Amino acid sequence: MKKTLSIMLATTSLLATAASAEFLELEKDELTFGFIKLTDMAPLAVAYELGYFEDEGLFVTLEAQANWKVLLDGVISGQLDGAHMLAGQPLAATIGYGTQAHIITPFSMDLNGNAITVSNDIWEEMKPNVPLMDDGRPQHPISASALAPVVEDYQDQGIPFNMGMVFPVSTHNYEIRYWLAAGGLEPGYYSPQDISGQIGADVLLSVTPPPQMPATMEAGTIFGYAVGEPWNQQAVFKGIGVPVITDYDMWKNNPEKVFGITAEFAEENPNTTLALTKALIRAAMWLDENDNANRPEAVEILSRSEYVGADYEVIANSMTGFFEFEKGDVRPAPDFNVFFRYNATYPFYSDAIWYLTQMRRWGQIAETMPDEWYFETAAEVYRPDIYLQAARLLVDEGMADEADFPWDSDGFKAATPAADIIDGIGYDGRAPNAYIDSLPIGLKSGQTVVDSEIQG
Repeated sequence: MKKTLSIMLATTSLLATAASAEFLELEKDELTFGFIKLTDMAPLAVAYELGYFEDEGLFVTLEAQANWKVLLDGVISGQLDGAHMLAGQPLAATIGYGTQAHIITPFSMDLNGNAITVSNDIWEEMKPNVPLMDDGRPQHPISASALAPVVEDYQDQGIPFNMGMVFPVSTHNYEIRYWLAAGGLEPGYYSPQDISGQIGADVLLSVTPPPQMPATMEAGTIFGYAVGEPWNQQAVFKGIGVPVITDYDMWKNNPEKVFGITAEFAEENPNTTLALTKALIRAAMWLDENDNANRPEAVEILSRSEYVGADYEVIANSMTGFFEFEKGDVRPAPDFNVFFRYNATYPFYSDAIWYLTQMRRWGQIAETMPDEWYFETAAEVYRPDIYLQAARLLVDEGMADEADFPWDSDGFKAATPAADIIDGIGYDGRAPNAYIDSLPIGLKSGQTVVDSEIQG
């Protein structure tokens, strides 16, 4: 690990210094970027609407995509030059889980921003198991242990307990699995022969595109879901469901989306890559500056049909520092959406490694891999060297503050303390296998899934 990190750091330092001395002559100035209709695509919309792309000499077209697979295929084929992506997508593609392609990220788009919602009927069945505060409202965060008796009752009746997530390598898949497992429920395993993710599952998770989540739950096809905003708040506004936990309450300031491009694009268009990263950093800064003072304007932009297309009030419910659970139960959530604070835009290796540990935990990575593999894979995909080059240019141009960037980082965040994670198990990206083995439910070192059984 020390050898790997020293190479990473030397490269980062050298490139960051070189970038500040060169003028950006763009290799490509007309670009098309894809996104999914979620509030965390905001840096793209802001960079476009406030002219940050144009400031860099870039003429950008933003195109909404039907689902995450179509978006990924568009980037791989070159139809899209880059895209708002699930953090797991560049990692999965690079290691060959699903479509094989080397995709990188020079920019992390946000922290937090997701929640888990259940239907009104399921919530009524859960409520007797949820502790109350003195004012009679539910005590948050709500553990999946409150859902466990409901799932058991459905199993006794022979009714499959179905819930939705947005994609097999999505943050939402790993978050709902984390929440279920922390409450004692088995969310199911993947194997090379069975990619349903439902092997041995108490709760059957399946894919539903984000904008379709509320309608799918209202139809009774699923009993709940994990998704980004505004599709949890939409369920509250429609009166069809109740968010039971946000990902901030599951893991304080957890990583979320990234901006993804192919490694080939970055190699062929290094200055264009720096320019687009600069524009996105400026957009993230604007979104968080002055204690979120610009969020109402951002909500107005996102509510337009060409972006998220949900009502202003629905998007504002989470983007402006609050979150509504049961109708009328509005609680402060100033960090529900974070775009720049806490180094949110820096692509940390430790964030990448967390996603890889979850892929291994549930069998998407079939075999035990050494710690060094996690470090090397993270460095193939997450590119803080590019990020810091772009940040250095912004600082030198007087558009950013030197103090706002982690110049001396080794790419790893400080270990997340146990108190900041719902199951009370801390996370340290420097020890991936030890972390995997510390989780009570999930594959351990030496274990594999064969047919429908865990062996080893």
